[in-house]
Amino acid sequence: MASDRPTANALPKEPLNRLLAVMAWLRDRQHGCPWDIDQTFRTIAPYTIEEAYEVADAIERNDMAALKEELGDLLLQVVYHAQMASEARAFSFNDVAATIADKMIDRHPHVFGDLKIADADAQTVSWEARKAAERAKKNNGSAEPAGALDGVARALPALLRAEKIQKRAARVGFDWKSIGPVIAKIEEELGELGRELAADQKDQARVADELGDVLFAVANLARHCQVDPEAALRSTNDKFERRFRYLEQRLAEQGRKPADAALDEMEALWQEAKGKT
Repeated sequence: MASDRPTANALPKEPLNRLLAVMAWLRDRQHGCPWDIDQTFRTIAPYTIEEAYEVADAIERNDMAALKEELGDLLLQVVYHAQMASEARAFSFNDVAATIADKMIDRHPHVFGDLKIADADAQTVSWEARKAAERAKKNNGSAEPAGALDGVARALPALLRAEKIQKRAARVGFDWKSIGPVIAKIEEELGELGRELAADQKDQARVADELGDVLFAVANLARHCQVDPEAALRSTNDKFERRFRYLEQRLAEQGRKPADAALDEMEALWQEAKGKT
């Protein structure tokens, strides 16, 4: 009896249709992959987030070969979710593509319509206004009024979400006009954290709360400085890694590891690394 299993040659040749067919077969209950069959939206979601970060990493390294591969991995995530939704009779991949195409047309009336937009700044204002109108439309019929912070995804990394929340609040006037009060707020929050840390009976929940306030205030400073806080922290992480690897290398030349060295010795090597990396 001939096998019902697919062969590579039997799959569509057109790349996107080929990918969709591959995913459909991976999820096939009779002939598919057991791991892929077991997955759900929730179990796949962490991989979707991870793949987006790997795309960002390839861009940061200006590695076009890696970017091509990582974009493919990210596209697979979209196809995966769409396949599961299709199985649930919720929507299909074509529905996803049609929805985003329609959204882009609607948000670019200066390209696909008669609206005149002077420059990129004006386009940003127009874009946000249309997004706000979309949120209000989605909220129609709800007992709760549409708020300025509606639609900021809770699943975003905390630092990125803090920046987005602050931007939304700023658009309705809840923002300082200069950087001085922003820095003063950081100092205020650091003072409150210091008092919690100095308490005779330290309350770990209060320490975590005050430390969160410090991080939120620093994210606000980054926004006022027009610096992407996520990118800035990634850069600092890379810098720390380079310097620490230098420290490890210098100690290894002596047949030692960091655990074998005193802190002041490691600090001296760190300062040496700062001058080289």
